[in-house]
Amino acid sequence: MQTLFEFEKKVDKLRKKIEELKSMGKFDPVVVEEIEKKFQKKIKEFYGNLSPWDRVQIARHPDRPHTIDYINNVFTDFIELHGDRHYGDGKAIIAGFAKFSGIPVCVIGQEKGRDTKEKIARNFGMPLPEDYRKALRVMKLAEKFRKPIITLVDTPGAFPGIEAEEHGQSEAIARNLLEMAKLKVPVVSVVIGEGGSGGALAISVANKLLMLENAIYSVISPEGCAAILWQSQDKVKEATEALKLTSRDLLKLGIIDGIIPEPLEGAHRDYETTFKNFKEHVLRALDELLGLTPEELVKQRYEKFRKIGV
Repeated sequence: MQTLFEFEKKVDKLRKKIEELKSMGKFDPVVVEEIEKKFQKKIKEFYGNLSPWDRVQIARHPDRPHTIDYINNVFTDFIELHGDRHYGDGKAIIAGFAKFSGIPVCVIGQEKGRDTKEKIARNFGMPLPEDYRKALRVMKLAEKFRKPIITLVDTPGAFPGIEAEEHGQSEAIARNLLEMAKLKVPVVSVVIGEGGSGGALAISVANKLLMLENAIYSVISPEGCAAILWQSQDKVKEATEALKLTSRDLLKLGIIDGIIPEPLEGAHRDYETTFKNFKEHVLRALDELLGLTPEELVKQRYEKFRKIGV
């Protein structure tokens, strides 16, 4: 059974009404077709005017495609690598090598898990230091063998628990930021759902940073922002507005390089179209980077981040 948020229920109610009219067979097909046209127009208007908080909910939708779905449907010949060679094998980040449209690449992504058992195993998509060290180890392998890197961002943030701090969470994230800035291979990052704080940035210091249309990317969650600024969760919508975390806002601010369109009602409604759009836009970004020398890639990445906020 598909999960529906409050704003989706309005649309679903109209859709069921049309299906009911069709099944009754008492109405002229021309009349039903006219109602359907008006319905489609209403949907476009509705989804064209979603609030930032609505988009936060879509970005977190439980039926939204996850990293593992992209790996299984967009990439081929995937070989997963395990372990950070220091402490253990984090499960919140999946990393390995695959082919993307025939191009050998390194693919790294955060995975939240689907059912309760998998969510616990994946730490709800909140990486531990060993996750970040594993990701960096695989990135350095990609650099050694001259393979482009594609990262998929989908995390509420790095895990904030005591054990993470004991294992060096801050250092692991800082190390990734430093080393990713110096990588001599193309790096394309895509925010496919949530991009939360340093936990997201630790795998998205890229030459090209793309976002799915309804994804979010922010220094803090709306809930965290509301708690700090207003000491109240009643202000979460105001916090969402203030954070400018939607793909449209971030493109205007020059923080991201492009938006990948989603199906009208969100990526969770049509996986096939989502994967097609993802493939098309990431391939275009890769094509722009593959002609650059290692030195040019490092320079381009450096200049991209230095311009943010100027």
